[in-house]
Amino acid sequence: MAQWLKRGSTAQAVQAADRNVRDTVEKVLADIEARGDAAVRELAIKFDQMERDSYRLGEAEIEACYARLSKRDLADIEFAQAQVRNFAEHQRAAIQDIEVETLPGVILGHKNIPVNAAGCYVPGGKYPLLASAHMSVITAKVAGVPKVITCAPPFNGKPAHAIVAAQHMAGADEIYCLGGIQAIGAMALGTETITPVDMLVGPGNAFVAEAKRQLFGRVGIDLFAGPTETLVIADDSVDGELCATDLLGQAEHGPDSPAILLTTSEHLARDTLAQVERLLGILPTAPIARQAWDSFGEVIVADSDEEMLRIADELAFEHVQVMTRDPDWFLHRLRNYGALFLGPRTNVAYGDKAIGTNHTLPTKKAARYTGGLWVGKFLKTCTYQKVTTDEASAHIGAYTSRLCALEGFAGHGEQANIRVRRYGQQDVPYAGIVE
Repeated sequence: MAQWLKRGSTAQAVQAADRNVRDTVEKVLADIEARGDAAVRELAIKFDQMERDSYRLGEAEIEACYARLSKRDLADIEFAQAQVRNFAEHQRAAIQDIEVETLPGVILGHKNIPVNAAGCYVPGGKYPLLASAHMSVITAKVAGVPKVITCAPPFNGKPAHAIVAAQHMAGADEIYCLGGIQAIGAMALGTETITPVDMLVGPGNAFVAEAKRQLFGRVGIDLFAGPTETLVIADDSVDGELCATDLLGQAEHGPDSPAILLTTSEHLARDTLAQVERLLGILPTAPIARQAWDSFGEVIVADSDEEMLRIADELAFEHVQVMTRDPDWFLHRLRNYGALFLGPRTNVAYGDKAIGTNHTLPTKKAARYTGGLWVGKFLKTCTYQKVTTDEASAHIGAYTSRLCALEGFAGHGEQANIRVRRYGQQDVPYAGIVE
């Protein structure tokens, strides 16, 4: 029976915070839809502390952002983007159009068609998260999306130069300096100066995630990507310092980021708790990480690997890092997770920044039904059918006619009947329709 050496906030507290976010987002989106650019400008001044005639960046501003980066900075961005592009291209190559003759004269198929326009949100309020530019823009472009626009908030009152450069290097067609709900609303709903997109992607804070949720249906979205979640599954083959480092390395994302240690070793659990306190005394981002750890950090001691497996699948966390003697045991058995990081030599930061897999991942148990952002998210798998012989049409038509009669769909039935009569010369009733 598992025991909790530390628990996070109650479900009731989390639900209360969610209600406040939901109400705020609903009002803001309604304002953007009603007033367009005027509402966006007011929100940008209030929340981004930036007032401009146009929030789209011009070529001169983009070039100025490049100029603020060193050759090493640009080379590092190029490396990360090459890894993301390489893996995305392999994923795209694995998605095939198909066409098959299922019966003589009956041809069925599907085509994978990219959406026409995608809007990519790149968070950057607390930290300039340029990696999100690679993950969204490159993935969309590899999928074949013709138009990709991006929004990122300003950093310290100006366009975040590293984010801008990364967006441009990734291939963004339009770059806007907008953050928060106003960015999501402008891309999805459109304004006088921003053409609406077909799909929204990218991570963000609770307000960004809620805005995407409320707009889903009017536009497509990648997934519900809320506050970062990290689960470390470990046994006594690793030490507390490693576990604490990996927990706090993700807790620094924000004060509402859950970080959980799940282990079969009580000694490791207590060592990790001690190491967390030590690191919080020296980590530059400790003020944020401390809030997250105090409110949402947990330490769970399980009796066995099987119990850890059960708990991990119930949590369905975004990031799951496995540092055990046999991490592949979990690889073959875990079912609910956004991304797995196997063994002590890898970690979530590798996936977040440079290794090549996508870091936009499901949170809040969405991993039970979806994976993370990948090229397939930008593709519509659309079916088609073709009947090439009279015999095939009459054959399928006879089945369709009888099935429509069972359902009482006379008009549907006549669609089949007319073809059976024309192509099969069979005695088929008119299903109540008089010529």
